[in-house]
Parts: sequence; structure tokens; C-alpha cells
Amino acid sequence: MTTSPPAGLTIPETVPATQLPDDAESFDVVVVGFGIAGGCAALEAARTGARVLLLERAAVHGGTSSMSGGHFYLGGGTAVQQATGHADSVEAMIDYLTASTKDPDPEKIRAYCEGSVAHFDWLEDLGFQFERSYYPHKAVIQPGTQGLMFTGNEKVWPFRETIAPAPRGHKVPVPGDTEGTRIVMDLLRDQCEKAGVEVRYETGATNLVVDDDRVVGLAWKSFDVRGLVRARGVVIAAGGFVMNADMVQRYTPALGEKLFTLGSTYDDGLGIRLGESVGAKLENMEEPFITAPFYPPSSLVKGLIVNKAGERFVAEDSYHARTSYNVLQQADSAGYLIADSNHMEEQTMPLVPLKDGYETIEEMEVGLGLPEGSLVATMARYNEYAARGEDPDFHKHPDWLAPQTEGPWGVYDLSLGVAIYAGFTLGGMATTVDGEVRRPDGSVIPGLYAAGACASNIAQDGAGYCSGTQLGEGSFFGRRAGLHAASRYAR
Repeated sequence: MTTSPPAGLTIPETVPATQLPDDAESFDVVVVGFGIAGGCAALEAARTGARVLLLERAAVHGGTSSMSGGHFYLGGGTAVQQATGHADSVEAMIDYLTASTKDPDPEKIRAYCEGSVAHFDWLEDLGFQFERSYYPHKAVIQPGTQGLMFTGNEKVWPFRETIAPAPRGHKVPVPGDTEGTRIVMDLLRDQCEKAGVEVRYETGATNLVVDDDRVVGLAWKSFDVRGLVRARGVVIAAGGFVMNADMVQRYTPALGEKLFTLGSTYDDGLGIRLGESVGAKLENMEEPFITAPFYPPSSLVKGLIVNKAGERFVAEDSYHARTSYNVLQQADSAGYLIADSNHMEEQTMPLVPLKDGYETIEEMEVGLGLPEGSLVATMARYNEYAARGEDPDFHKHPDWLAPQTEGPWGVYDLSLGVAIYAGFTLGGMATTVDGEVRRPDGSVIPGLYAAGACASNIAQDGAGYCSGTQLGEGSFFGRRAGLHAASRYAR
């Protein structure tokens, strides 16, 4: 007796092309999902003269993209980098992304970096401008409208030793982290309308239509109405799978434990499962992005983080996702950030709560249940070298080194289940640099493309992730997928 897979793992059946009626609607390119990747794919395809249909399950455009703070990871000498005096080069950007990525794709990284300045210009041509200003402090996102900040580990050891650090987090000019990408998505909607893209809201793809080994259309559903549409190229840009409990349990179970999920209702993995229905290879499905930022204030970065053995295990000046990744590798996924009275400013981002305060290090050691003498030794070593501006153990940047000697001391609890961790998925369909979906043998599935969070591109592991990569690569590779789909299957 065979059992059916859980509903969230069900792979939709394909529809044979023989079921397409003679009078079925026909488009050059059909795009599934109106987030940043789908919108850019549709716009670029339409600008070539292709007839484009864009389907969106929600009642409005934007998807999960519109929920983000508005960072685009761009470099190689953008106008903002130049205006703020930050030298950068294509090769430095390539070297950094290659060094910080677990299993780098050289072709995609090079294409992204070589096209980064032109992509920056393309984004601004939508009708907005990144502010030509720089935010120098440690934060998850600029509190104001500053156009540039460090959003990765470029200044963290070992990367800074061999690769000249450059800030590449370009932020949409909106204060704070709300409505950041909404500006871009509204402009993208307007440009799609101007280019003649036909957009249908509250309409989702349900199945792919195939003719032998080629994707030639899709089935759609809008409330109780269903239909079929013919297409020369289909671009799936339907988001990740963080809202699909069955897929999360299968691939990234950590996202299902005591975490706040970052996604929209429609991040249910349907786009990925549509790809599976025609034999798509999936990559990096086990990789989540998970983080609980403990800064701002920046002063807390000068403290030290220890595990249940009372030992340090990560450079505290790391990008917040890298720090979080390392916390989750510790026993019981536990970590404690310790700061003295000189560095315990009031938290402005209380995702990591203050656990307690202690008058002495020995008291703290007992209060946290750490091995006798462990924290005393760790603190003494840290303070001795920090006073010299050195960190021989984890090579923390001197800018973030300071002795923690002024009691009382505070402990912030970074442990999973206490700190508020949030995350999303990074894996998806394997694609070429132009978004063509690959099979396990490396061949492409004719007529099928993927972009955004349902594709695996350069943002593929949580430890090496940089803020702005999702929006950056989603828009960049979305454009390439739309262009390729339109050109290859043009009449």
C-alpha cells in the first residue's frame, strides 16, 4: 500500500499540449509572480516587442519583495560608491562573493558583478535615485535615507586580508526599513503597464503544459475559473517555500523551530514544485537564511559572544546572519552577548533580550551555568588583547575592539527560542546564467525559466549571505530570464 505525500509536497501533474484548444490564448512569454524578479522579467521581455502575460496570485503586485527594507547588493563602481569615495572594482566584487559563498557559481557571479553598474543604472531609470550618501555605522539597515552601507562581511576576517573591502548595500531612499522596495515595485508596475505587459491579479499558475520535453504553456486558476494559455517561454518567479510547512520540514527544518518566517502567503513553493513536474534539478534546498540581529546600537558589537562552554566562537563584528549561523551551530543553539556598562546603550532593536546583569564576572559565570573558570579566562584574554587593539583568536576588526572592564555587566541572550530569529529559504531550481531551468544531467528544459526566490543563484547559503542579494540577484537574473525567453522564442 502506497501513501500519498503530504499536500505541501505534492507535485502538480503536467498537461499535455494536445489539451490546448485551437483558440487558446497565446503569448510569447508568460511570467508567474509579480515580485521583483517577475516584474523585471516581464518588463525586459515586453521591451523587446514580445507579447507578455504576467500572472499574480495576490490582488496586488509586490510579493515578498515589497516587504523588504530596500537593499540592493551592487558594486564594481556604482554612482553612489563613486560619490561617497568608496573605490570598488568588478574583480574585487567577484573575489569577495566567490570567497564568501559555500559553493560559488563562477559564471553567475562574474555576470552579476560585470553587469552590476549597468544594473544600478537600469534600476534608477525606473524613476528613482539612490541617495549619494554613506552610512558608516553597524545597523541592519540605514535608519535614514543614506544610499550606501556595508551589508556583508567585507570588513570581516579573513576576507579583508586579501580583498579590498567596499560597501555594496544600496538602499532605496526611504527612512528606516518600511516601504523600502514598495517604491521600486510601484515604478516597476508603471513601467510594465507602459511597455504593454498584460497583468492579471488573483490568478495563479496551477500546471505546466508540455509538448514532449518542451514547456509550451500553463494552466491557470482565478477563483473558480480555470483556463489554459499557450506560451513560447514560461518564467517562474513565484517565490520561495518558507510558508510551506511540509517543504520546510523536508528541506530546512530549522525554519520550522521557534522562528518568525519572512515571506508572503504565497511563498508556498508552488513554483518550485511546478519545476519539479517537468524534471527540474533543485539546488541548495537545505540552506536557509536565519538571523537575530543584536545591533543597533553599534556599541554592542564591541562586546564578546560566548557559548555554554564559556568560549568565544565567532568574530562579533560579523554580519548579523553570519553571527546567527554560528550561534545555531553551538550546543543547544545557545549564545550569550556580554557587554560592560560603557557599551550597554539602550537597545533600539530588541530582538535579542537582556537576560540579566551581574556585578562580577564570577557571578555571571555562575548565573549562566558556565564551567567554573571558563568565562573568567575568556574575558581576561579578550580584554587583554582588546586593550592593544588585537584579537588573535577571531581577528575582530580593531574598530570594534574595546575592553569590557567596567561593571556591572549585561548579558543578552542570543539563544534560539529566546532571541527572535527570522528567516527565509535560499534554495530553488538550478538555472543557467540566463535563467533556463536545468535537469539533473545539466541539460535545459526548453521553454522554462526561473528567477528570484524559486531559483538557486548566487545567494545560496546563510553564512555568506549579504543583505540586498535577494533583491539584487532577483532583479538582475529576472531581467536576463525575460530577455532570453523573449529572444529565443520570438516569432
